[in-house]
Amino acid sequence: QVHVTESGGGSAQTGDTMTISCEASGGAYNRYAMGWFRQAPGKEREFVAGISQSGRGRKYSIPAKGRFHISRDGRKNKIELEMRALIADDTAIYYCVADRNPRTVDTVAIDAAPWDDWGQGTRVTVTD
Repeated sequence: QVHVTESGGGSAQTGDTMTISCEASGGAYNRYAMGWFRQAPGKEREFVAGISQSGRGRKYSIPAKGRFHISRDGRKNKIELEMRALIADDTAIYYCVADRNPRTVDTVAIDAAPWDDWGQGTRVTVTD
């Protein structure tokens, strides 16, 4: 099992930039795809962004595309999600996830089912 722990988050204003991070432990980090889901109050959980095992593959949800950037640092078992031009609809709990068995080294799943390990979440609140 891989343990993933989020950090960062907090409060921001519309238009701000915020970076949240996730560190993985307890497994072969470099063999996993990693990513982020979020759940806003009263809404379903949704995929936000993911990065493949190789680092070559990245996927973003429609709301995240063009504003968010996901990256990974293999030396530190860490991924980051830089969120720019934040809007109120970005308010949510953000969950770091790990896929221990991606289909290929470049695969990023956008459904929740393939993601094996989930963090406790970090809250992001964006106000006008």
